[in-house]
Amino acid sequence: MVTAYYSHPACDGHLSPPGHPEQVARLDAVTTALAGMDLMRIDAPRGDTADLFRCHPQRYLDRVNAALPETGWAQLDGDTYLAPGSVEAALRGVGGVCAAVDLVLAGGAANAFVGTRPPGHHAETETAMGFCLFGNIAIGAKRALDHHGLSRVAIVDFDVHHGNGTQDLLWDEARCLFASSHQMPLYPGSGAAHEVGAHRQIINLPLRPGSSGADMRAAYAAHILPQIDAFAPELILISAGFDAHRDDPLANLNWVEADFAWLTTQICDLADAHCAGRVVSALEGGYDLDALAASTAAHVTVLKERGHDR
Repeated sequence: MVTAYYSHPACDGHLSPPGHPEQVARLDAVTTALAGMDLMRIDAPRGDTADLFRCHPQRYLDRVNAALPETGWAQLDGDTYLAPGSVEAALRGVGGVCAAVDLVLAGGAANAFVGTRPPGHHAETETAMGFCLFGNIAIGAKRALDHHGLSRVAIVDFDVHHGNGTQDLLWDEARCLFASSHQMPLYPGSGAAHEVGAHRQIINLPLRPGSSGADMRAAYAAHILPQIDAFAPELILISAGFDAHRDDPLANLNWVEADFAWLTTQICDLADAHCAGRVVSALEGGYDLDALAASTAAHVTVLKERGHDR
C-alpha cells in the first residue's frame, strides 16, 4: 500500500519576522527532500471547526482571529506570531491530520505524513505558544476516538521540546497514551517524569543535554516502547519534530538521521503488531534546514517502505 503525504501551499502564508526559526524555508526544505519519493500527494483540507472544538473552545478561536493582522505581524507571546495567512495555514494542519486519520483508518493508505506549518504540539487549550496555534496531533487523536469510535490511540512525540500542548489537551483522556521524549532542561520547562496524566496515561522521558542517539534508543527500549506495546493501540500518531538532530540550533541533543529512522521503525513495528500498521505522522520542529530535510526524508522513507510491505 501507499504512503500519503498531505501539505498545502497556504502554509507558506504563515510568515514570521526575519530571523525567526519557524520560517517558510522549513517547509520548502521538506518539500524538496520528499520530491523524488513515490507518495500519494494530497492537498491538506481546511480543518473543520467541529474538529478544532474537540480541543479548543470557541472563545480561543475568536481571540486568535481577532488578533490576526491585516499586514505585518501580531505577536501572541515571546516567540509566536500571526501574519495575515497564519490561521488559514494552521487550519490546513488541523485538516491535514484529520484527513490523514480518516484515510488511514479507511484503508486508503497504509500510513501518512502531514507536512504543514505552523507546528502544533505546544498549543494548549486556550494558549498559543512555542510557534504553535492549534493542537493538530491531539485533535487528530480525538477525531479517531470520537468520530471513528476507537478506544485506544497512542501518540509518540520525539520533538526535542516537550509536547506540553498535547499533554494539556489530553491530560484527562484515558483512551489516549501520550509519550514524549525531550531534552530537559529546555523550553517549555514541562515534561518531568512525574507528570503522568489524570489516568497515568502520559509518559514523559526527559533526556539530558548532550544525550546521543544511543542514549535515546536505550531509553525508548526501556521505558516508552514496552508501555505502548502493553497499551495495544488501534492507531499510532507521531509528533515528528527533528530538532533533536545534533545540528539543530535550538537544542543540545546529538541524534542523526539514522536515529530518526530507527525510532520510526520501532513505532512501525508496534503498529504492525497492534493496528495493521496504521500510523499518521505530523511535522513539528526542526530548524537546521539541511538536518530537517535529511531527517524528514529518513523518517518518511521508513514509512514508505513499511507501507509498501503491507
